[in-house]
Amino acid sequence: MTFELERLGVHRSVDAIFPPAELVGYLSDLPVDVSVVDEAGIADCDAIVTRNYFESVLDVEWIHSTQAGIDRFPLEALAEEGVALTNSTGIHGRTVGETVAGYLLAFARRLHDQIASATERRWERPEWDEAFTLPGTTACIVGTGTLGRGVADIVGALGVEPVGVRRSDDTLPEFDRMYAVDDLHEAIADAEFVIVTVPLTDATRGLFDAAAFEAMRDDAYFVNVARGAVVDEPALVEALAAGDIAGAALDVFETEPLPEDSPLWTMDDVIVTPHAAAYTRDYYRDVGDIVRDNVGRLERGEALSNQVV
Repeated sequence: MTFELERLGVHRSVDAIFPPAELVGYLSDLPVDVSVVDEAGIADCDAIVTRNYFESVLDVEWIHSTQAGIDRFPLEALAEEGVALTNSTGIHGRTVGETVAGYLLAFARRLHDQIASATERRWERPEWDEAFTLPGTTACIVGTGTLGRGVADIVGALGVEPVGVRRSDDTLPEFDRMYAVDDLHEAIADAEFVIVTVPLTDATRGLFDAAAFEAMRDDAYFVNVARGAVVDEPALVEALAAGDIAGAALDVFETEPLPEDSPLWTMDDVIVTPHAAAYTRDYYRDVGDIVRDNVGRLERGEALSNQVV
């Protein structure tokens, strides 16, 4: 892909993750104009860094998404208009992996219960048989891309056996065992933790339904750091309420922010976080490094890195 890049906009929507001015400052050494823009200013840009999709981005040459997931963007429309789309895949493995490790440690050491008690000034210890340690447990990680491999690395270091689920059962070094997605229910049947890291596609939408939760152990914990629509949320609520699974840590939801009347807010052994598993103070630098690399690639007439359209 070749075009003359003169103005690169950083859209204000990235403020949900980091101040857009931080990225502008980080990219100030580029040989192009870099500035913060609102939706009206997109039309004046040759390229845009954004978290959200706007119809006006169809008029630029190149879009860079601050997220790895691309389900926000109309891929066919971008292709028809000749607009390149790159994403931020590859930067979230460590951050999401550490967040997931935090969930697992919270459940094992009952930290979420103790924090809740402390906020109400209650001195309550776990029951004698509630707390456990992680070595010897198994985490079935559904999705073996950057997120899944990052999770496997971190939880594996804590003594958890990482088992993977992907489209094929080909092995990967980060996982002790591998299952094909067709064998999902078999894969999750013996795991103390089931962790979802797949992208949202037609194939993964609603992947975790009532049958999947029924296949899990009744002492297993479910973790979703993928997309809310990968899960049938009413089925998850029902499984939790019935005690079919032990608990859940959820960073993503069908509707965000999670509605105030959602039963998930008040259910026992449910940890709710606000779609922030990948957050880090270095996020703008991680995104900026991909953008800087691709600006250089454009100058040299090379293919863009992380190009999905």
